[in-house]
Amino acid sequence: MNLVCDTSVVFATLDAAERHHHACVELIFASDAVVVPAPVLVELDHLARTRRLARAIDAVLASVEDGSLLVAPLDLEDYVRVRVLVARYADQPLSFVDASVVAIAERLEQTTIATLDRRHFSVVRPLHVPAFELVP
Repeated sequence: MNLVCDTSVVFATLDAAERHHHACVELIFASDAVVVPAPVLVELDHLARTRRLARAIDAVLASVEDGSLLVAPLDLEDYVRVRVLVARYADQPLSFVDASVVAIAERLEQTTIATLDRRHFSVVRPLHVPAFELVP
C-alpha cells in the first residue's frame, strides 16, 4: 500500500519529542511506499527550521535520494483540484498543502491518509470514496 502522508506525520517521525513519534515511525515503516506531495517538503522544511530541527531536512532528502520517500509533483489536474478544495473548504480553512495531500491521494486512488490533523482531513469528501481513513 502507498501511504500518502501530510507534513505532521513526517515531522513526528523526525522529532523524538513529538507526542505521536512512535506511532508515526511504526506507521511509516509498516508501509510499502511513503508518498508526499511536493508542497509537503516546503512546509516540512519551514516547520523543522522554526523548531530548531533544521538538520531533519537532511534526513528527509536522504530518504528521497534512497527512494524510501516518494515525492509526488502536482500536475495541472492536481492544481485544479487543489483550487476547488481550498475554495470549498475555505471556512476550515484547508491549506494549499493539505489540499495537495487530498489531490494526490485521489489521483493515486488511495483511501488512507497519514495525518495527525483530524480537524481538516475529517471534513474533506474525496471524489473516489465517501471519506478517507485517517491514520495513525
